[in-house]
Amino acid sequence: MAATQNAIPNTMGWTLSEWQTAYREKRIQLDDLLALPAHLQADDPAWIAQASIAQLSTQIEQLKQRCVDLAQPFDQYPLYGVPFAVKDNINAAGYATTAACPALNQIIEVDAEVVRLLKQAGAILIGKTNLDQFATGLVGTRSPYGAVPNSIHPDYVSGGSSSGSASVVARGLVPFSLGTDTAGSGRVPAAFNNIVGLKPTKGRFSNRGVFPACKSLDCVSVFALTVNDAAYVAQILEAYDVADSYSRQHPQTTPAQFSAQLKFAVPKDLEFFGDLQAEQAFAQALTQLQGLNAQITAIDFSSFEQLSAQLYQGSWVAERTVAVAEALAQCPEQFDPTVLQIIRQGEHYTAMDAYAAEYLRQDLARQIQTCLAGFDALIVPTSATIHTLAEMQQQPIEYNSHFGRYTNFTNLADLSALALPAGFRPDGLPFGISLIAPAWHDAALAHFGQLWQKHTQLNFGALARGFAEQKSALPVLTASAHVDSASSAHIRVAVVGAHLTGMPLNFQLSTRNAVWVETTKTAAQYALYALQGTQPPKPGLARDAEVGQQIIVELWDVPTARFGEFVAEIPTPLGMGNVELADGRWVKGFICEPYGLANATDISHFGGWRAYIQHCQRLNQSQDQNQSLNQSQNQSQNQGQDQNKNQSKNQFTQADQV
Repeated sequence: MAATQNAIPNTMGWTLSEWQTAYREKRIQLDDLLALPAHLQADDPAWIAQASIAQLSTQIEQLKQRCVDLAQPFDQYPLYGVPFAVKDNINAAGYATTAACPALNQIIEVDAEVVRLLKQAGAILIGKTNLDQFATGLVGTRSPYGAVPNSIHPDYVSGGSSSGSASVVARGLVPFSLGTDTAGSGRVPAAFNNIVGLKPTKGRFSNRGVFPACKSLDCVSVFALTVNDAAYVAQILEAYDVADSYSRQHPQTTPAQFSAQLKFAVPKDLEFFGDLQAEQAFAQALTQLQGLNAQITAIDFSSFEQLSAQLYQGSWVAERTVAVAEALAQCPEQFDPTVLQIIRQGEHYTAMDAYAAEYLRQDLARQIQTCLAGFDALIVPTSATIHTLAEMQQQPIEYNSHFGRYTNFTNLADLSALALPAGFRPDGLPFGISLIAPAWHDAALAHFGQLWQKHTQLNFGALARGFAEQKSALPVLTASAHVDSASSAHIRVAVVGAHLTGMPLNFQLSTRNAVWVETTKTAAQYALYALQGTQPPKPGLARDAEVGQQIIVELWDVPTARFGEFVAEIPTPLGMGNVELADGRWVKGFICEPYGLANATDISHFGGWRAYIQHCQRLNQSQDQNQSLNQSQNQSQNQGQDQNKNQSKNQFTQADQV
């Protein structure tokens, strides 16, 4: 039975965990989503197309059919019944993909791969969002469907090109949405609307079924209220797509977190185009980062600036011209005037210009990657400034370039990025920072982003609620809820002995980009033994249900591609198996073959290897002190005997003289 308009609870601003919890507790049902269209304004410029009741019903019935034999469908469908929106340059079955050009009105029959993956995970598409036409712009005003206003201060721009996708998340209409990011379109709107914008490594998500802007640079991006939600969705979207020629497989060699001592780079010469409030907001953000014990180093930004300029001032514009060539030939009158002016520029470049630009891009990208190699990430203002809707009409191209100063180079240099809310300026406008890191450092960016949001405790988007109210944790995206890991590109390993932090073999982890996660304990069914004849000294961990106890372990996330070579260095009688933790999780961990325990010493009562080593060191110190004391006493005795001998000798000599 269809829900009535008032049947659905107030879901405004719910995060993913709140949607999931509501379904688990039966406070909401799939059919309640049929009431959502009545809560959406038909004239909201953030939308180009809203789902009809029939379109929602079809998705809901298909999901019900898949779940008919499942008592707990949430475990198999991690986005069960969660509404989402996509930018209208991403294909969705049953909708036209206009890219904000009304002439492109053909209904699409097949979902883009990213939409298919989300629906496969149980998510429900409720509409397609407005954008700068053909994803050409960072402003959110270049659309015949209307300019999308800033969700917090409507006199200002929302940012683009993914303007609508950012707006519907910032206002709490959906918990997440998809945008695209070629020059910063997944980050600038996030900053202007006080939300999170995740720009993945190029090729991490499939672009199949996405209307291209610059096909070699485009990324599907994720908007969400929290980094946790954005990273959760990203795990679902990460899949190698053989049908997408730009799709890439994760190398599984990169770290899950930044280094223990955070090292951030920042441009030496920052430009805010006279916006003192943005400058002050960024200085405050740097102070907060230093409060997290981050080392911040100023670097030469000239190579970044030079590469940024290539995107709109060089032959890369011609790639945009290629993407819309058919529409340009058939209906140029349907183009936004500013977009048309930009795209027409691509007609003036030659093949020689294109090759010269590619060579320059490669040189500058190598310089940038080398520069960032010694840092966890580059910290920049997501945008140097913000402008009003009226100002954008006066200088549409120049002011747009202001927004892209710290974003345009990212995809050209093959970097990953995460846009984070960083507070509000004195005028009440939101301000954001972006962390930019090497390719495939997405997990490390997300981990730090989660820490940043916990630290800042800001409200979500344009909502009067924030991180402090977000208490529920998301379920783990794995086949078993008892397995824990940072991502599919990492394996969580429990170490118990010589691989602990500060121990002799810890380098076997750190040199493979493994990162410490936490110190915890095993379940109360384990015994720890000091093995005989091992160098350096090593313990053996064995499961003993009868007399076992909890043993202290460290958890490390090891890049999956480095796990095999790490395990290959484990000497007999040790091996790698599965270890149960005190909270019920199972992780990979060191175990010992039974034959290795024959002459071993049970040291379980110490509770862990580090305490045992400290005990041994105290014993050695005591023995050294005793030995030193004995040596001192012997020296004193010897000195006394020598003195007696000398005295006797002197007396004998004196007698001879007499």
